[in-house]
Amino acid sequence: MRARYRDLFDALLDPDPARADKAYDDVLFDRGEALPDLRELYDGASNDTLRFYAVQLMGFSEDREAIPAVVIALEDPSPMVRAEACRALEDLRARTAVDALTPRVEDLDVHVRRAAREALSVLGGPRR
Repeated sequence: MRARYRDLFDALLDPDPARADKAYDDVLFDRGEALPDLRELYDGASNDTLRFYAVQLMGFSEDREAIPAVVIALEDPSPMVRAEACRALEDLRARTAVDALTPRVEDLDVHVRRAAREALSVLGGPRR
């Protein structure tokens, strides 16, 4: 992982909200440039919040290369991350992910089910 992003990702959890917000905005501004580091963050983070941010920022990247990593996040142990993966696929207009997204409408977590239904309504998949 590049040092710039390692430092920014560490700052995402800073107790100072101004510092955390600035780090988020800096990564968001880089969009697709940060994608390889965001994938690495998602793969290596044991912290649910960091995985959530990684998925959210991949969704905002506007880069179709993010779709496979976000699809993997649909199976994350954290419902917060799974729900964000649904929203990220919607943001990415990932019609190719409809089959992976469809089972989430039966997720045990109500927030994941809702996010999956909303994403499928936008992407044109079955809503069940």
